[in-house]
Amino acid sequence: MNPFQFFFPTLLKSGNGLARQAGQLLKPHLREKLLVITDEGLIKSGVLEGFFQSLAEARIPFEIFSGVEPNPSTEVLDQAVAVLKASGCDAVIGVGGGSSIDTAKGVAAMATNPGSILDYEGYDRLPNAPLPIFAIPTTSGTGSECTASTVFTNKQTLFKTVIVSPRLFPRLAILDAELTWKLPPAITAATGMDALTHAIESYVSRQANPISQALAIQAIRLIGANLRKAYFVGSDAEARENMLLGSFLAGVAFSQSKLGNVHAISHTFGGVFNIPHGIANATLLPYVIGFNLPACPERFREIAIALGRDITGLDDLAAARTVVDFVVELNAALGIPDNIKELGVRLDLLPQMVSDSMRSGNVLVNPRLTTAADVETIITHAYHGTR
Repeated sequence: MNPFQFFFPTLLKSGNGLARQAGQLLKPHLREKLLVITDEGLIKSGVLEGFFQSLAEARIPFEIFSGVEPNPSTEVLDQAVAVLKASGCDAVIGVGGGSSIDTAKGVAAMATNPGSILDYEGYDRLPNAPLPIFAIPTTSGTGSECTASTVFTNKQTLFKTVIVSPRLFPRLAILDAELTWKLPPAITAATGMDALTHAIESYVSRQANPISQALAIQAIRLIGANLRKAYFVGSDAEARENMLLGSFLAGVAFSQSKLGNVHAISHTFGGVFNIPHGIANATLLPYVIGFNLPACPERFREIAIALGRDITGLDDLAAARTVVDFVVELNAALGIPDNIKELGVRLDLLPQMVSDSMRSGNVLVNPRLTTAADVETIITHAYHGTR
């Protein structure tokens, strides 16, 4: 066993209805004023009424920034930082999907550090501790409430910049599955496949360790058994709870192990074509699994078992291939395209996509050694739908 470390400083509070108690849970961690970062759709939906009421009941002064967008850009981050400084807030909470929580992390970081968030690309480059960060996810997908990373799009270069620092772990994450009960099926599908991708890539990562793998394989079990039900019967409380927990476990796992080629490539799709992250991951996943199978068929065999596949009498490689079949079948059931051409990817920008993908640290921990030519092949196959 290779030496490893495991660092996870986030306090977790989990339970149905906890968003309505958020004020009292947050108050011991706050000083003056809280900036709530979310999106306009959530505000209008009324899903957060109990959360805001809890802040009022706990007498917590707060300001709201609701300008979050998918694949958040540095421009949106700058707007949110301006709101924070003008309102005198000294703590930040992201309430919503991964974009809201990522934006909250970026705001907290840039409140105490100079320059642009893009200056801190890579690992552990934030010199100053951010403001206190808190998170309440309303989707079961990104795991951002329990990771040390945040992602922003540079609109000039169309590159999604990843900033990773132990300082970016939220101090407190509140999981309340009730917030996910009314998620539209399309968002349930996209975020659920994002979480499954996290779990699978984390489990086979070259940087995985026994603890991250234990978390990742349990996430695979939970998501594999519950995503269809959450999609088709959105009000199924048990399925929603299991999806939220599975997403969290996958997030904790990849916060330690990093990810792999799916995320290296999908980030370019988000940056260049503004494709939703979860859909890009889902569509790419079977192609990258197929590429990786020869490197670690025994690990994919274990994933197949966790997904409930019948692998009786199959050798490791044949058993591993059933994971590809599972993902293809699940994508089809969830209405997700089987090729990236339907997502709007264009091959005339292939050189930029390959270059941006190879810039990702996730390529380095992918289980199979990956060259630029390999990335080009994966993207081309995914474009034409050939496996």
